[in-house]
Amino acid sequence: MPRVAFFSPLPPSKSGIADYSRTLIDHLSRKLPLEIFDHDGVTLDPKRFDLALYQVGNNPWHAFVYREALRNPGVTVMHESNLHHLIAEITIKRNDWDGYTAEVEYNGRPEHIAYARRVRALEVGPDYEGLPMTRRLLERSKALVVHSQFMVDEMRRQGFQGPIARIPHGAWIPDADRFGFRHRLGVDPSSPLIGIFGFLKPYKRIAESLRALRRLVRLEPSAKMILVGEPHPELRVQELIDSLGLEGHVRVLGFTPIEDFVGYLAACDIVLNLRYPTVGESSGSLLRALGLGKAVMVSDIGSFAEFPDDVCLKVS
Repeated sequence: MPRVAFFSPLPPSKSGIADYSRTLIDHLSRKLPLEIFDHDGVTLDPKRFDLALYQVGNNPWHAFVYREALRNPGVTVMHESNLHHLIAEITIKRNDWDGYTAEVEYNGRPEHIAYARRVRALEVGPDYEGLPMTRRLLERSKALVVHSQFMVDEMRRQGFQGPIARIPHGAWIPDADRFGFRHRLGVDPSSPLIGIFGFLKPYKRIAESLRALRRLVRLEPSAKMILVGEPHPELRVQELIDSLGLEGHVRVLGFTPIEDFVGYLAACDIVLNLRYPTVGESSGSLLRALGLGKAVMVSDIGSFAEFPDDVCLKVS
């Protein structure tokens, strides 16, 4: 039976992939012997394993996974088609400007290199959306696992020629106390409750959703919204809420353990899972919401466009 080295952050890391991996390990370990590598500072002896499986996402929690995937190539689970934030974290954030410039040169064209020089001069911010920074990892990976056809197409477009397995993101029906969590929130059973879940980044259309809520409360004054996730530094959520006069209608709950996360999902009537642009990510919170029978609204883009039209409301 093949022995597998499994690389991923795990809870309490503030990464949705950490929760995903915890669940996957519980099931995969029943089929295969696994050794888990969940933090930096560990060294893989490839002779001890038949396969290394790397869970790679575009955030700092995956830096150790990325480095090991380059040192000892294996099967890479690409959760996103863009790793620019991750590369910036392991270069710019550590004052390694030469390393960042080298990565831009390796991945980009002359115009990207010229732009990187402006980044280094602190004239502009990194071109996070324009340059995916995946080339080095794709060249080293023996095979890929992705969760959508969108990601298959993106990986081919970015030059990966090896095997790609498209395995849909796992879905499950969580057990949660809907009314208990509504009581915890102080929300009346008859009040509409809308939720946005996960890392609160601007591309998740937070500002647009709050402005829509302001219009809604004029028609339904009891409507409430919860934002469950850590706010991105670039998104001044509370200031935005206050400026829209929504202090009495919106609560920012921050990062929560997965058990509470699911409970707050259960408490909601409607879940918003919007984003623009997308880098091919799949959403565990979306699948949990569907498993709980929630009305869900998604952006008609990327992997989300692949859901059947009668499963969720798609907007563009």
